[in-house]
Amino acid sequence: MELFPAMPYEDWLETKDTVHRFAQIVGKVRLAASTRRNHWWNVPFHLTGRGLTTRPMGLPEPFSIDFDLVRHRLVVDKADGRSAEFSLIGQSVADFYANLFQVLDDFGVAVEILAVPYDMTDSTPFAQDAKHAAYDPVLVTRYWTVLSQVGQVLERYAADFTGKTSPVHHFWHTFDLAVTRFTGRVVSVPRESDAVTREAYSWEVISAGFWFGDEERPWPAFYSYTAPEPKGLDEQPLWPDWAVWVPSRGSHLAILKYDDARQSDDPVATVLGFLESAYRAGAALTGCDEALVPRIEGVTDPYLEES
Repeated sequence: MELFPAMPYEDWLETKDTVHRFAQIVGKVRLAASTRRNHWWNVPFHLTGRGLTTRPMGLPEPFSIDFDLVRHRLVVDKADGRSAEFSLIGQSVADFYANLFQVLDDFGVAVEILAVPYDMTDSTPFAQDAKHAAYDPVLVTRYWTVLSQVGQVLERYAADFTGKTSPVHHFWHTFDLAVTRFTGRVVSVPRESDAVTREAYSWEVISAGFWFGDEERPWPAFYSYTAPEPKGLDEQPLWPDWAVWVPSRGSHLAILKYDDARQSDDPVATVLGFLESAYRAGAALTGCDEALVPRIEGVTDPYLEES
């Protein structure tokens, strides 16, 4: 298996647009049926050995929804032992929406969602969207390969941190894979901010991740940002030299393009070095506690070296 296979944005745009909407439908079910956690940690998907999972949700009989991206099936399991699945291939968004909610209805799962895409140019309601129906299994398999490999790199990055850190999780609304380090500082979030922002950024964070590209930046990339952003962040050095700061919605993202990383002599070391440089840029300006500065493998056992 090739490490970091090519994933040109334009090559899989039609499939990506369809799969992203599939993910948002399932993600909205997760949002409605799960127990709320701080910073919305209950909402994203987690990676499995075959794809993505919502994890169990709902009482008194929990259920879960998995994307099996090896067999290209959507699988719904209920704690009473019942299971149902259907193919992801050949489904329009409207078909997918109808099939999923038919399964949930058959299982006695009552859940309501806001059935329109989040933050997409085409906001056709899911139930009416027959346009988005592209699903190339080869490209989806590659998407899964990239997710699984990048996920392991982010797990390695997360392991060096001894403070509060999020899981490595896949956000279905923005279609990125992310992990967040917390400095331990509570911040003052404006009351007029939306509810999502108030919960997500109620603590100071230095976040890192990977996304597959969008209309504004049509290329996959690794990224990092600090929120709230300290003054002068975009003037801090990054490693390697070809990593850059780019403006993003009034703040800045540290960016390392995926293609640049995958073509380097040691892609994993390059990504880890980049993420660490971006973290240190934010930590230096926020005055992050030195106790939280990453140490090898995140070890906190003071007697480990003696054993």
